[in-house]
Amino acid sequence: MSVTHTRLILASASPRRRELLALAGVPFDIVVSPAQEPDPDVNEHPAAYAARMARLKAAAVAQMHPTAVVLGADSVVAVGETILGKPADAADALRMLRLLSGRSHQVVTGCALFAPGREPVIFTVATEVTMGVVAEDRLAAYVATGEPMDKAGSYAIQGGAAAFVTAICGSYTNVVGLPLAEVVAALSNLGVLAKPRQAS
Repeated sequence: MSVTHTRLILASASPRRRELLALAGVPFDIVVSPAQEPDPDVNEHPAAYAARMARLKAAAVAQMHPTAVVLGADSVVAVGETILGKPADAADALRMLRLLSGRSHQVVTGCALFAPGREPVIFTVATEVTMGVVAEDRLAAYVATGEPMDKAGSYAIQGGAAAFVTAICGSYTNVVGLPLAEVVAALSNLGVLAKPRQAS
């Protein structure tokens, strides 16, 4: 694929999303969204919440940069209908990891693309992740590294928690923070990415 002249902005401070989007070969700028992240509404479905947060983040940056294409994203970890966000402290991180140990959960990422003169494109991608039973001392040691503290669900699959995960069904990059294949497809549909011409 080749890149058009459309400016793309990633409305996220996440280094993981920055690294993933760079893998697609798409030049982009980063503008951290000023949007606040309210708690989920009562009985709000995880996918609906992730989509709402992604839209809020992207909309705030799109208002500041109306001629650019803006990508916002938000990931949540869900056990059933229970949404796990970022932990408040080490004790909260350990609580979440205990909940995830020995069971399957979903990682849901909401994505929002705002483009000039177009309706916003909002979608979600879900991946099922299974963790084996992890001993309490291993969980505590992981929390002590500090890695879980800014992660939804209190773990990074590309980091120290990789040894906890026994199975994944769906997009791996989605679990890291951005469903790359789906984002690239959406950017192509918006004309940010164009297929290269075939040699004659």
